[in-house]
Amino acid sequence: MKRRKFIKTGLLASAIPTIGGIIYGSSIKNSNIKKDPFNLLYAPHFGMFTNHSGNDLVDQIQFMYDMGFRSFEDNGMKERSITDQKRIAKIMNKLEMTMGVFVAHKIHWDFPNLTSGDKEYQDQFVNDIKDSIEVAKRVNAKWMTVVPGYIDLGKEMAYQTANVIEALRRASDVLEPHGLVMVLEPLNWWKNHAGQFLREIPQAYEICRAVNSPSCKILFDIYHQQISEGNLIPNIDKAWKEIAYFQIGDNPGRKEPTTGEINYKNIFKHIYEKKYKGVLGMEHGNSKSGKPGELAVIDAYRAVDSFL
Repeated sequence: MKRRKFIKTGLLASAIPTIGGIIYGSSIKNSNIKKDPFNLLYAPHFGMFTNHSGNDLVDQIQFMYDMGFRSFEDNGMKERSITDQKRIAKIMNKLEMTMGVFVAHKIHWDFPNLTSGDKEYQDQFVNDIKDSIEVAKRVNAKWMTVVPGYIDLGKEMAYQTANVIEALRRASDVLEPHGLVMVLEPLNWWKNHAGQFLREIPQAYEICRAVNSPSCKILFDIYHQQISEGNLIPNIDKAWKEIAYFQIGDNPGRKEPTTGEINYKNIFKHIYEKKYKGVLGMEHGNSKSGKPGELAVIDAYRAVDSFL
């Protein structure tokens, strides 16, 4: 490289703002985004800020931290290489961030498994949970997502519920000695997951009470429950003793808060006042593309987090 070109390139690079050693563009420099930690542990996922951070997994987590996020979740963590899992754990330990959920088992989207009572499917599920223990230890995760699967049209709901409870009790026995928690996620029928057995918070509450284990709790996905049943704050209160995790998405659209009908500022204030110290996973898309869309996500969380 000619010296003149080298000097010009070097000057340009030195003029670009950096945070945590990562080079960020002018959109961060010219924005009024606060970098202080949020009041709650909102957890972004990979791919949410790559226009600013780049695609490297460690750089993405560093960017999340630099923007004030102190947690992170990755549904696909179990499928990542052990090398990547260790890299993720290392940067999160360094930054003292909290690991959120990952999916613990193979989810059957279109045929009954746990609802059927079939021992083969139940054994497969329990073995998946056993495998997930090693992943959880590797990445310092406490929670893992469980979805019981499709309804069995050949059985009454009471029998299906009993079958699911039996499988979850077996899985709880595996998890309890390790202090790990599977969180059951009810899913809506009307937009995303028609036919899934678990779809409402009272149903999940009943199952968790029956399993009666500290390793079996509820994942309250606010997006899904707004569609399935609404009545969000009262249901949070009624199920509170069994809720261990939240996920976020506005409706309609499943994008960041402030883009739909859900009053997230009030909900977050309510959760905060109940002394919740856990993670709230940002399981939604960005409403706009590119760097402006990424900044809009951060701005939205600053807006709904300003409840104090």
